[in-house]
Amino acid sequence: MMRFSPVGSFIDWVKLLRIDRPVGYWLLLWPTLWGLLAASGGRPSLKNVIVFVGGVVLMRSAGCVINDIADRKFDPMVERTKARPIAAGKIAPGAALIGFVVMLLLALLLVAQTSAYVIVLAVIGAVLASLYPFMKRYTHFPQAWLGMAFGWGAIMAWAAETGDVFDSPIPWLLFFANVCWSLSYDTAYALSDRDDDKKIGVKSTAIFFGDAAVPAILILGFMNIMLLGVSAYIMGGFWIGLAWWAAMILQLMLGGRLMRCGEHWGFEFFILSHYVGAVFTVGLILQGLSASF
Repeated sequence: MMRFSPVGSFIDWVKLLRIDRPVGYWLLLWPTLWGLLAASGGRPSLKNVIVFVGGVVLMRSAGCVINDIADRKFDPMVERTKARPIAAGKIAPGAALIGFVVMLLLALLLVAQTSAYVIVLAVIGAVLASLYPFMKRYTHFPQAWLGMAFGWGAIMAWAAETGDVFDSPIPWLLFFANVCWSLSYDTAYALSDRDDDKKIGVKSTAIFFGDAAVPAILILGFMNIMLLGVSAYIMGGFWIGLAWWAAMILQLMLGGRLMRCGEHWGFEFFILSHYVGAVFTVGLILQGLSASF
């Protein structure tokens, strides 16, 4: 019978929070910054920058913890995840749950510095993030739920800067762009687990799309770019437009490499995809800086 360490070591927690694998932080940070920068014309308040960057760190970390608690019986049966701290018996689920609650409370403390409107949105975001790990039991599209959880950061950030998420289509374009983007890169990520997932009975888009997974990944990535393009057109500005073109070229390059290399390159596609979001973010920043002169 597996024996759990009551708390685990510092290194165990680094691995549980995926601090040693920061791509997840970037994938949550970019859409959050899209909303923050788009709403403020590239010049968000320092307070909101601190609140939302800190919130990204806390919520991504909390998401990793609740994911591993939910999957503690599945992870030991999957080659890629069997060494995770909870699955390997290095951190007790109870200790991990306490850590999860502490991070949620700290995130709530941060968002409390904004407004009641944003706090309500934050509660919705916390529910999305908390339920995501359980979606693979019921639907082949947990990646879409992940996209909603990550994309909700753009909605919250827009609300923090403007006070209303229904005053423009831009936050919702960014939200749905991120849903498509998440479906693209996380399907590529799920390719490496597909055989194990079938054996243990959990679902994913990689299983749903089957042999058509690579075309689906490319189409969904293109849909993300198109939705970002519509938002860029509405916002206007040289740097935003240039960044969109650069993001599209990068997405096409990644897609072309995936087509040439096949499914075994899916994990690298996932790792590199965050640069698409980074490029668009840089354009929003440069647009704000150019407006300051």
